[in-house]
Amino acid sequence: MRVVIVTESFPPDVNGVAHCAFQTARHLVGRGHVPLVVAPATAAATGPDAEAPCPVIRVPSLPLPGYPQVRVALPSRRVAAALTEHRADLVHLAGPFVLGVRGMAAAARLGIPAVAVYQTDLAGYARTYMGAGEAAAWRRLRSVHSAADRTLAPSTAALRDLEAHGVPRVGLWPRGVDTVRFHPAHRDTALRRELAPDGELIVGYVGRLAPEKQVELLSGVHGLPGVRVVVVGDGPSRAHLAGALPGAVFLGRRTGGELARIFASLDVFAHTGPFETFCQTVQEAMASGVPVVAPAAGGPLDLVAHGRTGLLVPPRDAAAVREAVRTLAADPALRAAYGAAGRAMVEGRTWAAVGDRLLGHYADVLAARRTAVAA
Repeated sequence: MRVVIVTESFPPDVNGVAHCAFQTARHLVGRGHVPLVVAPATAAATGPDAEAPCPVIRVPSLPLPGYPQVRVALPSRRVAAALTEHRADLVHLAGPFVLGVRGMAAAARLGIPAVAVYQTDLAGYARTYMGAGEAAAWRRLRSVHSAADRTLAPSTAALRDLEAHGVPRVGLWPRGVDTVRFHPAHRDTALRRELAPDGELIVGYVGRLAPEKQVELLSGVHGLPGVRVVVVGDGPSRAHLAGALPGAVFLGRRTGGELARIFASLDVFAHTGPFETFCQTVQEAMASGVPVVAPAAGGPLDLVAHGRTGLLVPPRDAAAVREAVRTLAADPALRAAYGAAGRAMVEGRTWAAVGDRLLGHYADVLAARRTAVAA
């Protein structure tokens, strides 16, 4: 099968869309298919994509004002040309919003089936950044995804949201996790001494440092005696959070084996953002054998078994986050039990298993298109 993956982001970008698009391309190659990636150019990716599993076509782009880590593709004929030259059987649209819209239009003109992967809660972002605009964001999302042969939601909460807002032909496709890279065996005592030299309990957050993530909710956790907050990531809220969390350790962006060591060396993982359609970092923490505190909203509802692998708390409730961490801090046996249960829960959620589920969706879409053409 020849597949063109049109994605709003791709490595070296570090975010959920980029990581999922990379894993999709790698799985397709591993199963003998022929993918091609079309993605925005970035300042760090002006040359060949040496680490990519397949060829990558970069479309000119500009940084988003006020958030330079996010780049927006400029109008280009490269998308349609890529679909034609690759002789695509199917177009995979990863988080379509700008570049993906052009990919959808090109696929429609060329009569190529399209699968759109919903990954970003744009309505939640509109509410965070503009204080309004949710209705307009949903109109945009509905318009984009209604043109697809199938839309894939990463969680049951996201699937319900899409259906409630009139998006047709929605299926469920969660995300995989690298259970070899993220593993309890990578716990590092030397790293723990470096992060918490007085033997403090280490509570970590991993992700973008942006307003929608609401990392400042950890301010109460930071004030608990014997607790050290560790923040991994970068973004426009970095300076603000340094003031909101005095004494917290900010490690900046970390990836690969270094990130896996950090995850496994935590005592508790705390996620604070209420707008997650999936929340990959929660799954990576669970694979690392770390108990999780997360908001009872969006993707974490599918991932965290409350009272078994972690604790779900009301969204945007700093006091609830603090009390959940306090509960876990006071009970090492409970932390160990939650961590072990979390690891057991995600062991079957490998990218290979999830990738094969995606191939099943592709097959359904291609079969439905052939039936429609024959009729």
